[in-house]
Amino acid sequence: MGRVYDVLIVGGGPAGLSAALYSARSRLSTLILEKSKMGGQIAITSEVANYPGSVYSEGKMTATGPEIVARMVKQTQEFGAERVMEEVKSVQLDKKLKIIETVSGNIYKGKSVIFATGAVPRRLGCIGEKEFTGKGVSYCATCDADFFTDFEVFVIGGGDSAVEEAMYLTHFARKVTLIVRKPFFRCAKSIEERALENPKIEIKFNTELIEIRGEGIVESAIFKNNITQEEYEYFPNEEDGTFGIFMFVGYDADTELVKDILEMDNEKFVITNDRMETNIPGVFAAGDMRHKSLRQVVTATSDGAIAAMTAYKYLQENPMGELGGEI
Repeated sequence: MGRVYDVLIVGGGPAGLSAALYSARSRLSTLILEKSKMGGQIAITSEVANYPGSVYSEGKMTATGPEIVARMVKQTQEFGAERVMEEVKSVQLDKKLKIIETVSGNIYKGKSVIFATGAVPRRLGCIGEKEFTGKGVSYCATCDADFFTDFEVFVIGGGDSAVEEAMYLTHFARKVTLIVRKPFFRCAKSIEERALENPKIEIKFNTELIEIRGEGIVESAIFKNNITQEEYEYFPNEEDGTFGIFMFVGYDADTELVKDILEMDNEKFVITNDRMETNIPGVFAAGDMRHKSLRQVVTATSDGAIAAMTAYKYLQENPMGELGGEI
């Protein structure tokens, strides 16, 4: 019947890598399935200052997302976790033996499954956003900042990610304008203070982006003061001809794969208990895809560790023998 893994992990972000580390270290045969690149969101994050141990010894430089991911991947490999770069197409979770099929047609079997598919950047929903994605509109400063060297850019959002990425963009852009819908930031005070002190950052509170315009590329944008209701259109200078708009307005759970299978909240985040157990025995969820109050690297790795150890206990209490019949 082919190899049966003790633990299948869907998703190679911090939660999935942490789960793989704890699972493999517990001598469980472990396989990670990741559809794109290992590391999830932190793989495209310029600096990670709030993850314990990410500040270098001199106390001045923080580790980059890719550096942290590389360390995590190496740890999982050292303990024997396997990984394949394949996108999961469908899952069968109703029996003891879990079946996962990938887009390429491969079938993987496991005694337990940990889902750690994370979340994806939320769309703002303004007019023109979809049409100009990749043509001036971006959701990843690390990916696209270089395209806007010496140009002006706008960053939409007032949370940790928005403000941190705005500061990163100042290394490339001539000017960065933060558009914040509320009259205050929603980020950590230390991050806010750094932004306020940065001479290349301008902040517009009580402001919303309502439309993006252009012919092929972004050429103007309409903003609204949500107190006075006054609207104005921004145009770049003639020499530039365009500018960048970076969206950081939150994330949506990447849970399409398990919709109608796992119990979810109204926002489609998977519901688990504090042991990362879902409504199906032997199936666990960890990280940003899970219903939780804080979505950070540190909570994702914690979730992954808990999920792996709960899976270990589940396997100890539910031995599956030769895996025959209808299991």
